[in-house]
Amino acid sequence: MTVALALREAADALAEVSDTPRLDAELLMAHVLGVSRPEMLLYAMRDPVPAGIASLVVRRLRHEPVAYILGVQEFYGLDLIVTPDVLIPRGDSETLVEAARADLAERPPERILDLGTGSGALLLAALSLWPAARGVGIDRSLGAMAVAAANAGRLGMATRARILHDDWNRPGWIEALGRFDLILANPPYVEDVAALAPQVRGYEPAGALFSGIDGLDAYRVLIPQLPSLLAPDALAVVEIGATQADAVGALGGAAGLSATLHRDLAHRPRALALRNKAFKKALGKPGDPHYLEAKPVGG
Repeated sequence: MTVALALREAADALAEVSDTPRLDAELLMAHVLGVSRPEMLLYAMRDPVPAGIASLVVRRLRHEPVAYILGVQEFYGLDLIVTPDVLIPRGDSETLVEAARADLAERPPERILDLGTGSGALLLAALSLWPAARGVGIDRSLGAMAVAAANAGRLGMATRARILHDDWNRPGWIEALGRFDLILANPPYVEDVAALAPQVRGYEPAGALFSGIDGLDAYRVLIPQLPSLLAPDALAVVEIGATQADAVGALGGAAGLSATLHRDLAHRPRALALRNKAFKKALGKPGDPHYLEAKPVGG
């Protein structure tokens, strides 16, 4: 059997569990062949089927995510190691990095903090944007810390990214950190009883997904602590669920922070940019260098 025929058969089988069965089959096949997907499509379609592809298709048929099978996921142009200890980085989360890039275009951050760093995706993407910056990634999972540290090392950022074991629920956790020019966070925000795809609920870490009956428990703890971590003119960008902008914005307001909504490429609410209210007023009107084009929450 050729690679081309095996791909057709695998895609037909994977249609039962995947919205992208052909893509999944091609990624798995290229992985077994040890080549890139474009190289496979150009040069290997008539080659004999390699040993090992059948077992990977079986794993995918059990709803295991392709990223965990391959052990790698692309995020913001970076190839990141991923394991079941960390959430799989999604393209929608690049909205946070883009929001920070636009807001800080004239004021490059020197110190960056990633809260709940997981694979290190947000921290390492930000460090790739600002080569002079240094960052800290915090996670309560030792497994996630190991993945983030490995990613920092393989991307040549080990001396710029410090990965720490800590938990924002622990009293006093912020005392030795100091203040930051940019804070990024993708906290757990899924409702405990939410209906999730089998490949998410069955494989991705529950501690990084679920956050109480309304999905807001992590924000209730984290948001009030941000002012103690932000430099006077600094920015925090947090990921939110599609219906959570007003609730999280209100938590920010109670903590003395203004909130500006950013949407992802599908125009869904995806991130809130939070900053000291006094500095927000100083941004002025459209046309000023740091004016935020996104819609203020509640506006």
